[in-house]
Amino acid sequence: MLASLAIRDVVLIEALDLEFGPGLAVLTGETGAGKSILLDSLGLALGGRADSSLVRAGQRQASVTARFIPPPGHAAFALLAEQGIGLAEGEEEAIVLRRVVSADGKSRAFINDEPVSVGLLRRVAALLVEIQGQHEQAGLADPATHAGLLDAFAGLADLRAATAAAWADWRRAEADLAAARTSTAAALREEDWLRHAVEELTDLSPEEGEEERLAAERQRLQQSERRAEAIAAAIAELSPRDRRTPGPAAALRAAARALERAPGLQESAAPILAALATAQDALAEAEALLERLAHDAAPDPRRLEALEERLFALRGAARKHGVAVAELPGLLAELRGRLAALEAGAERLAALEREAAAARRAYLDAAAALSAGRRNAATRLEAALARELAPLKLERARVVVEITPRPETAWGPEGTERVMLLVATNPGQPPGPIEKVASGGELSRLMLALKVVLAAGSPATTLIFDEVDAGIGGATAAAVGERLARVAEGRQVLVVTHSPQVAARGAQHLRVVKHIEAGRAATRVEALAPAARREEIARMLAGERVTDAARAAADSLLKGAA
Repeated sequence: MLASLAIRDVVLIEALDLEFGPGLAVLTGETGAGKSILLDSLGLALGGRADSSLVRAGQRQASVTARFIPPPGHAAFALLAEQGIGLAEGEEEAIVLRRVVSADGKSRAFINDEPVSVGLLRRVAALLVEIQGQHEQAGLADPATHAGLLDAFAGLADLRAATAAAWADWRRAEADLAAARTSTAAALREEDWLRHAVEELTDLSPEEGEEERLAAERQRLQQSERRAEAIAAAIAELSPRDRRTPGPAAALRAAARALERAPGLQESAAPILAALATAQDALAEAEALLERLAHDAAPDPRRLEALEERLFALRGAARKHGVAVAELPGLLAELRGRLAALEAGAERLAALEREAAAARRAYLDAAAALSAGRRNAATRLEAALARELAPLKLERARVVVEITPRPETAWGPEGTERVMLLVATNPGQPPGPIEKVASGGELSRLMLALKVVLAAGSPATTLIFDEVDAGIGGATAAAVGERLARVAEGRQVLVVTHSPQVAARGAQHLRVVKHIEAGRAATRVEALAPAARREEIARMLAGERVTDAARAAADSLLKGAA
C-alpha cells in the first residue's frame, strides 16, 4: 500500500507530508482547492510526464516521494532485484519512489535512493498502484490487460504460465533452427573454399607456440654462425695459412733453438727454455681446444634454411587468412568444425526441425487448454459484471467478453487469441471498446464495477479513483461508496470524491483546502477527526451554509457506513 507521500514545492504546495493507512481513504474539498495537484504530484512520482509548470513559482525544483509497503513476495521486489536495485537503508519492507523536476523542465528519478530511468520507475509503479480517472486510457481501459484479467478471474494462472513457458521453448527451438539454417547455407556457399583451406592448413600442420619456438631456434643458429666465425679467426691467428708469416708455435720453436745454439748459455738459459717448452705445450693445448670447439660450434646451414622456410610458410598462411600465426591452429580447428557441420548439416537440420515441430505442438496444446478455460469463464465474468452494473445506474449497459483467434504472426506468450472486454451502454447498441463507447461518468463506474469483480487480477495493492462518482447522487452514489468499500477490504483504495455518500464510507478522511498565506495561494491537506469529518460531510450535503439538518444527514450517512 501507499504508506506516505511527501511533496515539496509543487504548484501551490510548499511542503506537505501525508500518511496513509489500509482500507478506503477519501479526499474531499471544494472545487479548485487543489485535489488535482495531489494526483498530479503522485503521478509524477509514479513516472508521469514532468513539466516545469509543476515547480512552485520562485523555486529551483520540485520533488515528490512516495513510499510503498507491498506484501512479502510482491512482483515489484523481484523486478528491483532483477535490475540490481537494493532496498533503502532501514526500509527492508518498503519501496521508495522519488521524482525531482527542475525549473528548466529536466527531471530525475530514484528508486530506494538509487538513480534510475523514468521507464523503470514507471514499470515498478505500475506494479504498485493503478489510477482510474474519468478519462484514464490505461489500466482496465487498455485491451492489452484484458486477457490477464480474465485469466485471474478464472484462476488460470497455471495454464497461463504453462503457455508462456511453451511459447518460450518454441521460440528457442525456432531460433536454433534458424541459426542452423543460416550457418548451413553460408557453409554451402563456401564449401569449396573450406575444403581447400582445411587441406592447405592440414598440410601445414601449425602447432601451438610454434612460431616462438622456431624464432628462438633461428636466433640460436644465427648466433652460432657468429661464434664459429670468432673461433675460426682465433685458429687463424694461431695457425696462419701464409707460410711467410710464422705463427706463434713456430716463433716459440725458433726462439728455443736460438738459445740452445748459443755457446755458454745452457745453464743460464735453462729456465727460459723450460718456460718456452711450457708455452709450446699450452699453445698446442689451446689449438686442440679451439679445434674441438670449432667442431662443436659448426652451424647447420640446412637446419637454418629449413627454419627460415617454415617460418615463411607459417607467416604467409597467417597473412592469407588475416590472423596471427598463433591463431592458425585455432583457425584450422574452426574450419574443420564448419566443414564437419556442413557434412552433418542435413542430419542436424532434420533433428532441429523435429524439435521445433514438437515445441510448436506443445505450445498449441497449452494455448488450447488456456483458451478452453477462458471460454468457460467468459460467461461467468459477464454475469458477474451484469450484477454490479445495475446498482451503479448502468442497468442498460452490458459487458461482453470477446475472444477471437489471432493470426499465427500475432501469437504470443498469452496464447493464440485476443481477449477484449467490450461494452454497450444502450439497448440495441453494438458492443465496442470501453474507452470509446462509455462517457466519462459511465467509464468511471464501469471501471469500478470491473474492479469489484476483477480486484484479484491486478498486482497493484493501491487503487486510486478520481471522481468516480461524477454526475451521480442518491442511491447510485451510495452504491458506488459501498463498492469502493468492498474493494478496499482486499487492498488500499484512495478516492477523490464530491459525494457525501462515498465520503462517509472512508476509513480515513482527508480534506484539501486552499488558503492565502502572505498574499499567495497555498494548498494544505487536513486529516479530519470525527467531529471535523461530520462537518465536512454536512458541507458536501448542504453547500456553504451548513445546517443542523445537513449535520443530521451527515450523522445518518456515517452511521449507515459504519
